[in-house]
Amino acid sequence: MSKEVSTIAKNIKKYREKRGISQDKLSKLANITLHTITKIESGVTLDPRIGTVKKNCRRSGCRN
Repeated sequence: MSKEVSTIAKNIKKYREKRGISQDKLSKLANITLHTITKIESGVTLDPRIGTVKKNCRRSGCRN
């Protein structure tokens, strides 16, 4: 079964990598677990909560 990675996941990863931030560093900056970041970026979590997305977005450098 193949999973499509959501646009949200792609954007979080894109902006994180653009800023040169590791998943571990972003998890600490956003105060969420590394496991959560990994699941979102890999497509396991297809519909993350908006609060989680906002934390990721602010810390990885994308605009609100």
